[in-house]
Amino acid sequence: MIALPKPDIILTHESDLDGLISGVLLRRLARHLFGVDVPMQAYHYQSWRTREMREAAAWVSDFAFETRLDKGNWVVIDHHPCDAQPQHARLIHDLHKSAGRLCYELCQEHGLGSPELDRLVQLNNVGDLFLEDDPDFVLANDYANLVKTYSFWNLHELIEGQIERLLNHPLLEVMAVKRRLEDPLGFAWSKDNVVRISPTVGLVETIVGNTNLIVHRMLEQKATPYPVLVTLFRKGNGQVIASLRSRNGEAAPVAERLQGGGHPNACGALLPRSIRNIPDGIEYLKQVLNPVPTRQQALNSLENLFASIEVEKR
Repeated sequence: MIALPKPDIILTHESDLDGLISGVLLRRLARHLFGVDVPMQAYHYQSWRTREMREAAAWVSDFAFETRLDKGNWVVIDHHPCDAQPQHARLIHDLHKSAGRLCYELCQEHGLGSPELDRLVQLNNVGDLFLEDDPDFVLANDYANLVKTYSFWNLHELIEGQIERLLNHPLLEVMAVKRRLEDPLGFAWSKDNVVRISPTVGLVETIVGNTNLIVHRMLEQKATPYPVLVTLFRKGNGQVIASLRSRNGEAAPVAERLQGGGHPNACGALLPRSIRNIPDGIEYLKQVLNPVPTRQQALNSLENLFASIEVEKR
């Protein structure tokens, strides 16, 4: 059994179900171990990158381990690829398990498991790792889309922090109906509305349907020439989020260029606050992902242009 320090705060990922489940489970575990309600804060990747880590003790879930988290009495529970190795912090890491599953295993060690949590954590694991061959894959994506549709804190308030209430929740009927009716229509429309961002990145415009499944199907069927597909969403506060998908690990480096992160094939980034709408977001992506030619490259291009003109004259 792993000895854990008492945390001053619990930090988790705001963008998905895995962050919600892992964060709530860690709060539950801290209450069980220390008899206190530890505050929980949730972040998108952009705000996470700029957060100052001042707490003496913290538990972090669903964020990749990095050197600024390498502090005594800090615990990081995660499954994203990482290069840094802990010298002071405790890292609980497994590429093949969601953060929610890793946190649940800690809870189970202290007798905090239940059949309801077993099922919910399994569904979250399938959806977060995008295990498309699992028989529960479609249902798992319906659960994952609860957070994407209704947002982290709204859903947390709706279920009063009791994540077990998500099992067979009435809102899942909404997700299922949307999937059956909207996904075929959305796929057909989106396939014909892809905007070139760079030679390797295409922006998929969406109007209806489960965006993740639509993009997944487009990548699977190679419906576009781009190995990385990106979608843009505008949050209620006006900020624009970029979600990136690929099949062979190409998405992660693109997300890093946008100051984001995530899985190799499923990641995202929060665009700067100056970007307030989707058209501006598209132009921003084009600027960032298409490097400006160097002076030498520009001269070479001019030389090639002049050479082609001379050939045409002859």
